Amino acid sequence: MQRYKIVHRTYYNFSGEVMLGPHALRLRPREGYELRIESFSLNITPPATLRWRRDAEDNAVATATFNTPTQKLAIESEVIIQQFNESPLDFLVADYAVNFPFNYTVEDQMVLAPYISPHPQTDSGLLANWLAQVWKPGEPIQSYALLQRLCVHIFKTLSYQLREEPGVQSVAETLTRNSGSCRDSAFLLMEAARHLGLAARFVSGYIYAQPSVSNFGSTHAWAEVLLPGAGWKGFDPSIGKIVGHEHIAVAVARLPESVPPVAGTFVGAPGANMSVGVWVTELK
Repeated sequence: MQRYKIVHRTYYNFSGEVMLGPHALRLRPREGYELRIESFSLNITPPATLRWRRDAEDNAVATATFNTPTQKLAIESEVIIQQFNESPLDFLVADYAVNFPFNYTVEDQMVLAPYISPHPQTDSGLLANWLAQVWKPGEPIQSYALLQRLCVHIFKTLSYQLREEPGVQSVAETLTRNSGSCRDSAFLLMEAARHLGLAARFVSGYIYAQPSVSNFGSTHAWAEVLLPGAGWKGFDPSIGKIVGHEHIAVAVARLPESVPPVAGTFVGAPGANMSVGVWVTELK
């Protein structure tokens, strides 16, 4: 078992006094048999009223509402978790899905249909040509091995780029530029898996890395694919590995744009500066 502390700070400075609209906050990690939360705190300035809910993907979402005019907004979360996913390869794929290709059961197809449908902006022809570098129909391969090969291929062929601007690149943009952020490579893996007929979803969260002068942790993104018998298994093309104990999932979604950590509106003079800081530290 690993213990981590995650501190996530988001600051907004507005050009003048504004009234804040409701803000949706996705900052609380997804709890389950692999992850437990020891403590969680959320501090907001100016004071806000919080209402928690579970969305359609079972993510924990806090809606913050405000009554006070302000020129600044500060959102600070601190969470301590216990992570038990220390053997990510300890799983069994259902017999009918061990080798690729396979078909999901009729019951699963009904549930998974939205996760198999490609993004409407994805160029399927371009994606098919790119996928031919990884696997050609008729080549015997196990389902997990194909996904891991795809994950490693993205890691080896795409240059990592830290992008501050919001949003996710299209598949065409990522393949044309041959570079992208973690969310761009995760989206590429998602769309590639869907092109192969597999159910895939986007994951937003954090990753722990060995601390250095400039690296204490960061927000992160990866993809999950539904393997029958094993469940949703995470693949991180930014590092070319299956997701393990260093990954801390906060929110999952069919579309990458659906799960920003902080999203809201304000009424007032246009213009705002945002700064974000994330620190992920290992605890004993």
